[in-house]
Amino acid sequence: MSARYDIAALGELLIDFTDSGVSDSGMRLFERNPGGAPANMLTAAARYGRRTAFLGKVGDDMHGLFLRQTLLDAGIDVSGLVMAADVFTTLAFVALNDRGERSFSFARKPGADTCLRPEELNAAVLDDCRVLHVGSLSLTDEPACGATFAAVDRAKAAGAVISYDPNYRAALWPDAETAARHMRSMVPYADVMKLSDEETALLTDEADPAAAAAVLLAQGVKCAAVTLGADGAFVATAEGMRAVPGFAVSAVDTTGAGDAFWGGFLHRMLALGKAPEALTVDDAADCARWGNATAAVCVTRRGAIPAMPSLAEAEALLAE
Repeated sequence: MSARYDIAALGELLIDFTDSGVSDSGMRLFERNPGGAPANMLTAAARYGRRTAFLGKVGDDMHGLFLRQTLLDAGIDVSGLVMAADVFTTLAFVALNDRGERSFSFARKPGADTCLRPEELNAAVLDDCRVLHVGSLSLTDEPACGATFAAVDRAKAAGAVISYDPNYRAALWPDAETAARHMRSMVPYADVMKLSDEETALLTDEADPAAAAAVLLAQGVKCAAVTLGADGAFVATAEGMRAVPGFAVSAVDTTGAGDAFWGGFLHRMLALGKAPEALTVDDAADCARWGNATAAVCVTRRGAIPAMPSLAEAEALLAE
């Protein structure tokens, strides 16, 4: 019998207040956008027809209600979303430079996403998904860290593929050494893993994508993808490694680009129908092309969740 969900994701769901220019009086303006890396990724996959579910926690406040409705509108199951009366929804302020690159400031001391408890996990989702995806932002604080590992253990025992995106945000960790230690703790559990070229040294002590990928494979990851910004991605499996060029587009906002990439990648991996250990380097490159196309469309629009492409948009770019 097939699983109810193709992809479930656990982690942060928050508001991205995105730089939106200046007011007539010269004050910086921020536009409210739904965000959070796991939710961004799920939206990309859901736009491609994947059955998705989110597990996490938001405040029972105006922002949390907005985020819950956003997931519902995207076709994402919210039975694992906890609405908390005692903590506020996490907020991120995302400033953009003239190249569309981001800097972050967070209101998260604590934020609802860090307060998810193991006993609040929706076991029915964890027991019935093909892929469980997690990030490292849920590892910054307890009780969410313990909840994340409990979710991974349960989903893995039920036969799910474990997907991991470290998604390093320096502002959320006391220092780089602490971040590296916690972020690396999830690697042995991961079957498939995505990281950026800015995270390779932090996760593996190797800056070079090929060297970093080799370290991850040696630790048990079956398929690794290193995103390279506009240059595309670098993929690695037991069979070999390959660079996969990106698509040339005019970027206006890179928020959610890596999440879009991974949503497209996982969508294609599921379509191939292979276990992670059976993926060839050709398969991984195929998945990365889907990821690159998804990210390429995403960065041509503002925001993250609102910017995710339709299947038709991705297929049109892939056909070029």
